[in-house]
Amino acid sequence: MKISENWLQEWVNPGVSIEDLVEKITMAGLEVDGVEAVAGEFTGVVVGEIIAIEQHPDADKLRVCQVAGGDEIVQVVCGAPNARTGIKIPFATVGAVLPGDSPKGFKIKKAKLRGVESFGMLCAEQELGLSDANEGLMELAGDAPVGINLRDYLDLDDTVIEVDLTPNRADCLSVAGIARDVGVIYECDVVAPLIAPVKPQIDDRLAIDIEAGADCPRYVGRIIRGVDVGQPSPLWMQEKLRRSGIRSIDAVVDVTNYVLLELGQPMHAFDLRSLEGGIRVRHAQESEKMTLLDGQELELQAGTLVIADHQRPVALAGIMGGEATAVKPTSQDIFLEAAFFAPVKLAGRARAYGLHTDSSHRFERGVDYQLQVPAIERATQLLLDIVGGQPGPIIELVSSDIPIAAEIELRAARIKKLLGLDIERNEVTGILTRLGLTVTTTDQGWIVVAPSWRFDIAIEADLLEEIARIYGYNRLPVTRIHSDLALQAKTETKTGLRAIRRQLVARGYQEAITYCFIEPKAQQLVCPQDDTVALTNPISSDMAVMRTSLWPGLLGVMEHNLNRQQSRIRLFESGLRFIPNGDDLPKQDAMLAGAITGRREPESWSENGELVDFYDLKGDLESVLALSGLGNNTDLVFLAGEHPALHPGQTAAICYQGKTVGYVGTIHPLLQKKMGFAQPIYLFEVELSAITSAELPKFTELSKFPEVRRDLAILLERGIEANSVLNAVREVAGDELRNLRLFDIYEGKGIDLKEKSLALGLTYQHSSRTLNEDEVNASVERVVSQLQQRFGATLR
Repeated sequence: MKISENWLQEWVNPGVSIEDLVEKITMAGLEVDGVEAVAGEFTGVVVGEIIAIEQHPDADKLRVCQVAGGDEIVQVVCGAPNARTGIKIPFATVGAVLPGDSPKGFKIKKAKLRGVESFGMLCAEQELGLSDANEGLMELAGDAPVGINLRDYLDLDDTVIEVDLTPNRADCLSVAGIARDVGVIYECDVVAPLIAPVKPQIDDRLAIDIEAGADCPRYVGRIIRGVDVGQPSPLWMQEKLRRSGIRSIDAVVDVTNYVLLELGQPMHAFDLRSLEGGIRVRHAQESEKMTLLDGQELELQAGTLVIADHQRPVALAGIMGGEATAVKPTSQDIFLEAAFFAPVKLAGRARAYGLHTDSSHRFERGVDYQLQVPAIERATQLLLDIVGGQPGPIIELVSSDIPIAAEIELRAARIKKLLGLDIERNEVTGILTRLGLTVTTTDQGWIVVAPSWRFDIAIEADLLEEIARIYGYNRLPVTRIHSDLALQAKTETKTGLRAIRRQLVARGYQEAITYCFIEPKAQQLVCPQDDTVALTNPISSDMAVMRTSLWPGLLGVMEHNLNRQQSRIRLFESGLRFIPNGDDLPKQDAMLAGAITGRREPESWSENGELVDFYDLKGDLESVLALSGLGNNTDLVFLAGEHPALHPGQTAAICYQGKTVGYVGTIHPLLQKKMGFAQPIYLFEVELSAITSAELPKFTELSKFPEVRRDLAILLERGIEANSVLNAVREVAGDELRNLRLFDIYEGKGIDLKEKSLALGLTYQHSSRTLNEDEVNASVERVVSQLQQRFGATLR
């Protein structure tokens, strides 16, 4: 944001040097990037007028001008292409000093050019240090008084201050906003221009329909008929725009830009005759097209907020107007608009089309939602003074989505605690009041309501920040931070994430950290069954949705490493997934995921090159479960499952207390092919809450009596899960069963093709005596009977 010091002083004049002003506003949080003079140092330049002009006798590109600029008319040789009779231009007289490479500048002397004498120089903007424009002479207004000193005429003893604002201070993207802060800092009055309602002279109205009230809670417009667009903007307005980095175009556009800079309200003017029917504020339909003011043709994305008439879009809302309805030199009737667009709805829209404008810059950060009517009145006043016309009444539509300022409680004790000093209550009230906040005193402190232009003040901490910056960061005392910290009890019924990380690292894994924002195509490829949360303002198109699984990120890391000749990879990640939750905030689940591929062991002379498989990954996950004692807990089991990203028949659902909390398995062959993996990937993902609940450790006395082992080989149908068999054995074996192992599975020659053989090892032991043969045999008989009844199993 560039602002002229003289323009700022029209609003607030603290009577301090530019150095002091810059330092104070920087210390108040409005960082100043640069300060530069409006024009270079020059003397002896006056307003001149070309009275007559003729071709140079010996040079095609030079002309001889008769210039009035003082007591007499003098002859000047000039090569500018726009030199012509009647124009007024900067005239450097003999003896004038212009900006130059030398510290003393460039002195104008009487000269002879190709045999013709020249008494002075006609100047372009670049030669005076006003800008880089040097295409021709700088043309002044037709009513410029001839002979007057140019510095006085253009008020060039001025300074431009460039302020770099943080995104939360959109209120300072205007002269009014910066003036408010300067007034607060120096405790001086801010004098705003009088904006009186303009009395309508006609009763013409335009039909306006707001179909997207949540995106555009307020829309204000006015018809002005009979304007003369050919009238030039006044010099003072052109100069203020130029010093703020905006070039003059025509009177109507200049007025809207002027109000933008002065008050901070972006505006737009339409050629009324080009509008079909009325105005509709709506969302664009897929593949609608429009041509912008800069000539760029756009194919609109569905959901983009547009200003449309009854036939087509006529402006990208809050970004740029359309070419078809732009005000032209022949326009006689215009429709002036000012609107409030919800920042979150407009965020990222300009960037999605590769655009960035002064309007979008402000609307994305937030514009005063009560400024639209004053802005229309101010623009109308200026237009009537410059281009004339007859104004109609103001048309205003407001939806229920207009923001409502919240009441914020500020406690006096928090000022002492967080800022480290005692400030008089009257001083705090004064600071807040000068900032434009509504303040009510209470016993504990204050109840504060932020003004409509301060979107960034929403909680107590924001008020503390305002007090600190206005009071002065350099005045805050240096105090030691102290607090009563109680040590938190470390529960043994939880396994910490740090322990899980250490366990996986010990098994050869490396931790990956990927973005929560992923590409919609990657999400659809891995988890097509999941709905996603789309970002309103994505960083880029490939980070447009919130992930519902950690797998897309991990697979992306896998792809990156495999493409760089890393064939043995073991990765894990812990992070959040985001599940849509209706209109509420998305449900966030902490997850643990892992992926492996390549050799089972690092390459060495003793390693035979075996590749990892499903059971390697399952074993690694079970080692994590063992940390919390869940490895032998029947509440957490692996069951045959299905997942779109995993291979059918090589997928296990991880179930905890009857609920599926994750999956482990081999990547689906189709997904592997689509992602271009030349080797299979093995994946797991599980909810952290299910594997961090640990059993409280307890001591069991070791038995000194001998163990007894019985091995059983049973035949049963292939489709029966081994885990079901093991659970059935535990149910009836008795308390003396200390260990149960499945040590062999056989399918093939010697048994029915529809059957399989399971070999079970049952180990018995009593804590206080030696078990006898009858007790062990009785338990084995119960086991065999249970397996026969439940599964139709037979002893092999």
